[in-house]
Amino acid sequence: MIEISVSGLVKEYEVGSRILDGLTFQIDTGERVGLLGKNGSGKTTVFRILTGEVDWDEGEVMIAPGKRLGLISQIPVYPAGYTVEDVLDTAFERLRAIERELTQLAERMGEGNDPGILRRYDALTAAFEAGGGYDADTRKNKVCNGLTIPQSMREQLFDDLSGGEKTRVNLARLILEDTDVLLLDEPTNHLDLHAVEWLEEYLKKFKGTVLAISHDRYFLDRVVSRVIEIQDGKAEFYEGNYTFYAVEKERRFEEKLKQYEKEQAKIEQLEKAAEQLRVWAYSGMDKTFRRAKSMEKRIERMRTVDRPTKDRKLEMGFGEREFHGDEVLTAKGLAKGYGDRVLFSGLDLEIIGGERIGLIGDNGTGKSTLIKLITGEEEADAGKLRMGPTVKVGYLPQVITFDHPERTLVDTMIYDQDCTAQTARNRLAAFNFRGEDVFKQVSVLSGGERSRLRLCMLMDEKINFLILDEPTNHLDIASREWIEGAVEDYEGVLLFVSHDRYFIDRFATRIWELQDGKILDFRGNYQEYLSAKARKSLQAEPVVQPERERKEKPKRPGGTKNLEKEVAAAERAVSKAEEQMFELTEQIQEASSDYLKLQELYEQRDELEEEILKLYGTWERLSAELEEARG
Repeated sequence: MIEISVSGLVKEYEVGSRILDGLTFQIDTGERVGLLGKNGSGKTTVFRILTGEVDWDEGEVMIAPGKRLGLISQIPVYPAGYTVEDVLDTAFERLRAIERELTQLAERMGEGNDPGILRRYDALTAAFEAGGGYDADTRKNKVCNGLTIPQSMREQLFDDLSGGEKTRVNLARLILEDTDVLLLDEPTNHLDLHAVEWLEEYLKKFKGTVLAISHDRYFLDRVVSRVIEIQDGKAEFYEGNYTFYAVEKERRFEEKLKQYEKEQAKIEQLEKAAEQLRVWAYSGMDKTFRRAKSMEKRIERMRTVDRPTKDRKLEMGFGEREFHGDEVLTAKGLAKGYGDRVLFSGLDLEIIGGERIGLIGDNGTGKSTLIKLITGEEEADAGKLRMGPTVKVGYLPQVITFDHPERTLVDTMIYDQDCTAQTARNRLAAFNFRGEDVFKQVSVLSGGERSRLRLCMLMDEKINFLILDEPTNHLDIASREWIEGAVEDYEGVLLFVSHDRYFIDRFATRIWELQDGKILDFRGNYQEYLSAKARKSLQAEPVVQPERERKEKPKRPGGTKNLEKEVAAAERAVSKAEEQMFELTEQIQEASSDYLKLQELYEQRDELEEEILKLYGTWERLSAELEEARG
């Protein structure tokens, strides 16, 4: 059944500048669709049209009758004095209305035996039960736990929350409303890793339809099964998740480029032929003149196709300063808190040359605070922090401000970087600030544009210790890829806070997880970290028996020799399974344009990952037994 149908949609905010130009698509019941496109391409406008917030100029929009839409980007205005609990309870207004009517009907039933009242009471009781009225509080607690909305926050005034906290509460309210169609506009922007993973699991089980705008590539891969990209006001369709979209988009570009080049070669050939025919015509061959004119018209018809283009890659890299020695940063007994709340204490940290550290953890654990201690923005309550003598820090904060927001972009570059106007414009162009954009005031820039401008300024500095606090927040996918390109080429020490799992997976060679006021230090990449956590969770906690019940373990037949053989066999099994995983990864790369084959290979990979985890568990158990047997 078609849930949403959009046909020939046109929307102009300025005369002659169409943001949507004949947009056409449809979404069926139960689909999970990602809506992609550059910032400003019209994605949020589509959502606002679907919810009736804005009108459109031409075309048709149809929502299936009786279907309710919920949009996460809108944060409604609630009455003054509403707590977070009050906001969450607005999700149950329909159930509360039924409950109130049931109470009234029960009172009337006590006065007499009216069959009509009895029928109404039975119908409302069934509706109340079907709508989850009896377990509303349980559902509310589960959603709040999943989205990290503690009881202390639920008691706060909604108006006192930060923008990110309001978004989180609004997402919880939307989920509790149990709408038929979820419209999610950047739902992961203000969620920590734990909350994002919870949301992904919720959406997998959600029975309704999901249309999501997101720049979180991990989220798109795990949630959506189809992509609609808005390009030049029209829709391009991709029947797969984000990984499929990325590969297929590149394949289509290459195909269009080849077709364009083939047509240009044909045009060049025809132009030479037409020129020769004109020469012959001037020599007295009149018929050839008509043929030349005909050929030139044919050439003009072929010139309608423009050369295909794609977003330019970042053209600048971080200026690097030579690093001498191993010591980058050492911290002993570091502690920080605010009032009665202690964020962390007793932290002992060490960073040496060449490391790339991803700092992760739930919101509010103190990740940004730790970064501010390292950069000197704040002072520790206790402990010592020492930086290596040749270390030069480059820092991109999460909240970006400028000393002179009234200046234009080009003036900001000229004054701050002490460069010429032409150099400033060249550097800004490398970050996709071109034409009239460079004369905008800094104060009118969006969050993503501010990040790009700060990065543009940062890249001119000679640094060897780069610190990034949520560097990809508010950036579209193209901008994220620009930053990743710069970080890829940077060879100095890297410390970053991020919830962008693509970014963490690509750059971290060491993971610091800040939890319960301590740092869990894992030396390895993000995938190895996740595997280690999964293996740990699969192992049961040892049960310690009371002394009187404890018995001596029976010795294994064959002693340590048999154990050594079993350990060796387990190692071979792990090695064989990892070889199969390597081969499977190569097959996935080769089948990148075959969606059906990709789906089959992804399923095989998931099964093999489970098998490898079990094999590792067996190997670890046997190895421990062997060590114990050897004494």
